[in-house]
Parts: sequence; C-alpha cells; structure tokens
Amino acid sequence: MRNEIEKYMIIITFISSFFTVFVLNGVILAVPEIAKEFGMSNLTQNWTLTIFTLVGTMLTIPAGQIAGKYGFKRTLSIANSIFLIGLIGSIIAFSTETFLISRIVQAIGIAFVNVCEIAIITLSISKESRGKALGIIITGVYLGTSASPVICGFLVHNFGWRSIFIFSIIFIALCVILLKMKITPEWKTNENDKIDRIGSVLYMVGISLLIYGFSALITTTGKISLVMGIIILVIYFSYELKQKSPVFDVNLFRTKAFTAYNLAGMFGYFAAMVFTTLINYHFQYVKGFNPELTGFILIVSPIVMSITAPYAGKLSDKMHPQKIATVGMVITTFSMIILSFLDKNTPLYIIILAMALQAFGTGLFSSPNLNAVMSSVDEKDAAFASAGQLATRAIGQSMSLGLLTLVFSWIMGNLELSPIYSNMIVQSSQIIFAVCSIACVFAIITSIIGIKADNKIKR
Repeated sequence: MRNEIEKYMIIITFISSFFTVFVLNGVILAVPEIAKEFGMSNLTQNWTLTIFTLVGTMLTIPAGQIAGKYGFKRTLSIANSIFLIGLIGSIIAFSTETFLISRIVQAIGIAFVNVCEIAIITLSISKESRGKALGIIITGVYLGTSASPVICGFLVHNFGWRSIFIFSIIFIALCVILLKMKITPEWKTNENDKIDRIGSVLYMVGISLLIYGFSALITTTGKISLVMGIIILVIYFSYELKQKSPVFDVNLFRTKAFTAYNLAGMFGYFAAMVFTTLINYHFQYVKGFNPELTGFILIVSPIVMSITAPYAGKLSDKMHPQKIATVGMVITTFSMIILSFLDKNTPLYIIILAMALQAFGTGLFSSPNLNAVMSSVDEKDAAFASAGQLATRAIGQSMSLGLLTLVFSWIMGNLELSPIYSNMIVQSSQIIFAVCSIACVFAIITSIIGIKADNKIKR
C-alpha cells in the first residue's frame, strides 16, 4: 500500500511540477503575441513574467506554515484547483489587466503546489531514496521546460497564445482527481501551531517592496521601495525570533550549511531564471525567428537538463550533493561569460553551445542543491526547510526578472520590444548576462562555505 501511494504521489508531483514550468515558459515564448494583442510596452511585457514570480515569492513562506498545519495533501489539492482557475482566467482574458490578474491567481496556486510537493516527498520517502525522488520532480521541471518551447511554439504559431492554457487544464485537473482518489494519508508538521498572521504580512510586504524597488531602481519610488523593503524584512526577522509559532523558523538560518546552500540556490536561480527570456528575445527580435522555430532551438537547453537532473539527483544520494552542485555552477559560469558577448553577429552554433553548457551545469546544480538543503535539517523542519528553499529560490528568480526590467528600462525606456530596437536589446542582454556571471561566482563561493561547514559537523 505504501509503495502504491509513493508511486501515485511521485506521478502527481511530476505532473504538477511539469506544468507549473510549462505554463511559465510557454508564456515567455508567447509574450510577443500577448503584448501585441494587448498593446503592452516593454516594461508591462516584462511584468507579465515578473508579477508571476513576485506573487509566488510573497506566498511561499506563509504557504509552508499553512500547509503544515492543515495538511500537505489537502493543501496541494486546493492549490492545483486555484491553478486551474488561473488557467481559465488567462483563456478568457480580454485586456492587460485581466491577463495580469489571471497570472496572479496562477502564481497563488503554484506557490502552494511547490511547497507541498517537496515537503510530501521529504516526509513520505526514506532519506536514502530522497535524492532520487527529488530528482524525479526536478526532471518534471526540466521536461516541462524542454517540452514547452516545441509544444508552445507550435500552439502559439498555429492556434494562438490561449491554446497554451487550454492544453494545460486537462493535466492539472487529473492531479486534483488522483489526489482525491489515490492518496489516502495526510501529512502535517505543525497542526497545533497558530497561523502567524503578523509575520506573514511583514514578510509579504517587505519582500514585495524589495523586489519592486530593485526592478525600478532607476526611479525615486524604486529607491524608496527598496529601502523600505529592507527595513521591513529586518523587522520581520526580529519579530519571528520572538514567536513560539513563527510563519518561518528563522533559527534554521543559524545552521551555516542550510544558509549557505540556500544562498547558493538563490544566486544560481538568479542566473538561470532570465536565461530563456533573453535567448527568446534574441531569436525573435534580433534574429527575426518566428515562435515555432524559436521553440525548436530553445528545446536544446531543457533536453540536456532533463537528461542530467535525474542522474545528478541519484548521484547526490551517494556523495555530498553540494559538491556536485558546485561543479554544475562552475560550468554554468562559463556559459554566462560566453553569452555576455552575445551580439547580432554571434554564430548560431556558439549560442547553442552556450545553451547546452548552461543546461548541463544547471542540471548538475538543481536537484543536488535541493537535496543538500533538505538534508541539512531534521525531518520535523521539512515544511520550514521546503518553504525556505523555495523562498530563496523564488527571491533569486524574482530579482532576476527584476534585473531584466531594470536594465531594459534603463537602456530602452518605455519603448515596445521590436526588431527596430535590436541594438538596444543586444546591449541590455549583454549587461544582464555579465551580472549573471557574477551571480554564478557567488553561488560557487557560498557552496564551498556550506560544504566546509557540513564537514566540520560530520567530524
């Protein structure tokens, strides 16, 4: 019975992890068409991506406590239902505002889905097999990433951008049905705790101001928002240290390895998140490729990731996972350095080579880093560790898209993205890839710090 439940749980988490990134990456490919229909500027266009990760980042920490109290299975079922509503909202969207609202609803559902997936796998599967199971989830992520360019490129080119969301509905509905019919146990980690409403509000307000401020740093409002965000987050950490039932146990960050691995993940995902968007912009706006052709080329990266990730996850059960992650990040650094020189005349084979290197490096990094984070704390802290890992990852992703908005607004102002401004698109991309290269170096440094801290404990 236990093996059957584990099997269905892995199937459910695989499908939901697949489609969370499938929709995200599908929208990246469809953004030019969506922007054209709704008449979006480049700033608004970038916000269709940024608002998604921003809302997810805001909710990840509260989601950990809520799911741990009311049950991860129950919360996962509700979260997938919310995701479904958001998909329907995108299909019927008739303006920029209604489309952005549907993206917010999707992000709310996905924030809870991501927390529940990792926590359930951590709680239901033995530590000896955890890396392999987490590797399967990561494989779902990368297969979703690999399938989305081809499938979404075909759908957008032939049936319009709404077809992406129509395609996704069936599978998310299947997850809800399987959870109801096949998963009988419930997993709770903090059933008796009170929901920390004040801590949740402080975190959500602080992190949203921080990310918005960073993305609008060239404006006075952005600078004020950034400072206010930092101040509120300092207050949040001070407040949480005094709570018996905090929304997030910040004491986990007293564990040096946990903190270092999370920082490595944050820097790593900061570098990775903007990658596909920039390459997509380069192909469609600089090279003049259509969405379908762009999708076929973009498939290179996720295919390499989907092959690499499960083996990396399995290998991370046999040796120190963060050592594997560090090697992956070194490889990723080289790809970012290559792309920081990307221009109109860069041969296609050079771009594809850089894409393959980035994919191989990220595939080596992701599941071992996740395994290292989850293995650095006790199982009773699985909900907090899952939420913390996802929050730092989401912060990195949101700041990455914030960097995209910041640099493009600095170089281009409020102009729409168009082939006639290809020189400015190239200049913006070069700056962003250079910053991502530096982020990769920080990921390597924090990984090494964490490994050394881990080795001291084991002695």
